[in-house]
Amino acid sequence: QVQLVESGGGLVQAGGSLTLSCAASGRTFSSSAMGWFRQAPGKEREFVARISWSSTSIYYADSVKGRFTISRDNAKNSMYLHMNSLKPEDTAVYYCAASTTRGFIYSESEAMYDAWGQGTQVTVSS
Repeated sequence: QVQLVESGGGLVQAGGSLTLSCAASGRTFSSSAMGWFRQAPGKEREFVARISWSSTSIYYADSVKGRFTISRDNAKNSMYLHMNSLKPEDTAVYYCAASTTRGFIYSESEAMYDAWGQGTQVTVSS
Protein backbone atom coordinates (compact mmCIF):
# COMPACT_ATOMS: atom_id res chain seq x y z
CA GLN A 1 0.00 0.00 0.00
CA VAL A 2 1.04 3.62 -0.33
CA GLN A 3 0.50 6.50 2.08
CA LEU A 4 0.19 10.03 0.70
CA VAL A 5 0.80 13.40 2.36
CA GLU A 6 0.07 16.70 0.61
CA SER A 7 1.76 19.99 1.40
CA GLY A 8 2.22 23.43 -0.08
CA GLY A 9 -1.26 24.83 0.23
CA GLY A 10 -1.93 28.31 1.50
CA LEU A 11 -3.43 31.72 0.82
CA VAL A 12 -2.53 33.48 -2.43
CA GLN A 13 -3.89 36.43 -4.37
CA ALA A 14 -5.62 35.97 -7.69
CA GLY A 15 -3.06 35.73 -10.45
CA GLY A 16 -0.50 34.21 -8.13
CA SER A 17 1.15 30.81 -8.07
CA LEU A 18 1.50 27.87 -5.72
CA THR A 19 3.13 24.48 -5.95
CA LEU A 20 1.58 21.54 -4.16
CA SER A 21 3.60 18.47 -3.27
CA CYS A 22 2.49 14.93 -2.58
CA ALA A 23 4.95 12.75 -0.71
CA ALA A 24 4.41 9.02 -0.94
CA SER A 25 5.63 6.19 1.19
CA GLY A 26 5.56 2.59 0.07
CA ARG A 27 7.17 0.62 -2.70
CA THR A 28 4.37 0.94 -5.24
CA PHE A 29 4.60 4.68 -5.93
CA SER A 30 6.86 4.44 -8.96
CA SER A 31 4.48 2.03 -10.72
CA SER A 32 1.28 3.85 -9.74
CA ALA A 33 -0.76 6.24 -11.79
CA MET A 34 -1.36 9.40 -9.78
CA GLY A 35 -3.88 12.17 -9.76
CA TRP A 36 -4.92 15.45 -8.18
CA PHE A 37 -8.49 16.20 -7.16
CA ARG A 38 -10.07 19.14 -5.38
CA GLN A 39 -13.18 19.88 -3.37
CA ALA A 40 -14.58 23.36 -2.98
CA PRO A 41 -16.95 24.23 -0.13
CA GLY A 42 -20.41 22.86 -0.77
CA LYS A 43 -19.33 21.03 -3.92
CA GLU A 44 -18.40 17.50 -4.83
CA ARG A 45 -14.78 16.52 -5.25
CA GLU A 46 -13.63 16.97 -8.83
CA PHE A 47 -10.80 15.79 -11.01
CA VAL A 48 -7.92 18.21 -11.65
CA ALA A 49 -5.10 16.29 -13.34
CA ARG A 50 -3.56 12.85 -13.71
CA ILE A 51 -0.17 11.42 -14.64
CA SER A 52 0.94 7.92 -15.55
CA TRP A 53 3.72 6.06 -13.76
CA SER A 54 6.18 7.02 -16.49
CA SER A 55 4.92 10.60 -16.94
CA THR A 56 4.18 9.78 -20.59
CA SER A 57 0.43 10.22 -20.21
CA ILE A 58 -0.83 13.46 -18.65
CA TYR A 59 -4.32 14.91 -18.69
CA TYR A 60 -5.96 18.00 -17.24
CA ALA A 61 -9.46 19.15 -16.51
CA ASP A 62 -10.51 21.90 -18.90
CA SER A 63 -10.83 24.32 -15.99
CA VAL A 64 -7.08 24.18 -15.24
CA LYS A 65 -5.59 23.40 -18.64
CA GLY A 66 -2.84 25.85 -19.53
CA ARG A 67 -2.52 27.08 -15.93
CA PHE A 68 -1.63 23.96 -13.93
CA THR A 69 1.20 21.49 -14.53
CA ILE A 70 1.36 18.03 -12.98
CA SER A 71 4.69 16.27 -12.60
CA ARG A 72 6.34 13.52 -10.60
CA ASP A 73 9.76 12.41 -9.46
CA ASN A 74 9.78 8.67 -8.89
CA ALA A 75 13.25 8.79 -7.39
CA LYS A 76 11.88 11.08 -4.67
CA ASN A 77 8.52 9.32 -4.35
CA SER A 78 6.86 12.65 -5.00
CA MET A 79 4.27 14.27 -7.22
CA TYR A 80 3.69 17.96 -7.78
CA LEU A 81 1.04 20.35 -8.99
CA HIS A 82 2.36 23.69 -10.18
CA MET A 83 -0.49 26.17 -10.24
CA ASN A 84 -0.21 29.48 -12.07
CA SER A 85 -2.66 32.29 -12.79
CA LEU A 86 -4.77 31.21 -9.85
CA LYS A 87 -8.39 32.29 -9.70
CA PRO A 88 -10.79 32.56 -6.74
CA GLU A 89 -12.68 29.59 -8.17
CA ASP A 90 -9.56 27.45 -7.65
CA THR A 91 -10.17 27.73 -3.90
CA ALA A 92 -10.57 24.19 -2.58
CA VAL A 93 -9.01 21.41 -0.59
CA TYR A 94 -6.62 19.63 -2.93
CA TYR A 95 -6.07 15.88 -2.66
CA CYS A 96 -3.50 13.64 -4.23
CA ALA A 97 -4.48 10.11 -5.11
CA ALA A 98 -2.75 6.94 -6.24
CA SER A 99 -3.87 3.94 -8.22
CA THR A 100 -1.60 1.23 -6.88
CA THR A 101 -2.90 -1.35 -9.36
CA ARG A 102 -2.66 0.76 -12.52
CA GLY A 103 0.25 2.48 -14.18
CA PHE A 104 -2.03 4.28 -16.62
CA ILE A 105 -5.51 5.70 -16.11
CA TYR A 106 -7.73 7.04 -18.89
CA SER A 107 -10.59 8.24 -16.70
CA GLU A 108 -11.40 11.14 -14.40
CA SER A 109 -13.28 8.90 -11.99
CA GLU A 110 -12.30 8.81 -8.33
CA ALA A 111 -13.07 5.10 -8.38
CA MET A 112 -9.83 4.46 -10.28
CA TYR A 113 -7.77 5.46 -7.22
CA ASP A 114 -7.30 3.42 -4.06
CA ALA A 115 -5.09 5.65 -1.91
CA TRP A 116 -5.74 9.25 -0.89
CA GLY A 117 -3.99 11.95 1.06
CA GLN A 118 -5.62 14.05 3.76
CA GLY A 119 -5.76 17.16 1.58
CA THR A 120 -4.24 20.62 1.66
CA GLN A 121 -6.21 23.88 1.58
CA VAL A 122 -5.68 26.35 -1.24
CA THR A 123 -7.38 29.72 -0.89
CA VAL A 124 -7.26 32.30 -3.66
CA SER A 125 -8.35 35.80 -2.73
CA SER A 126 -9.75 38.26 -5.27
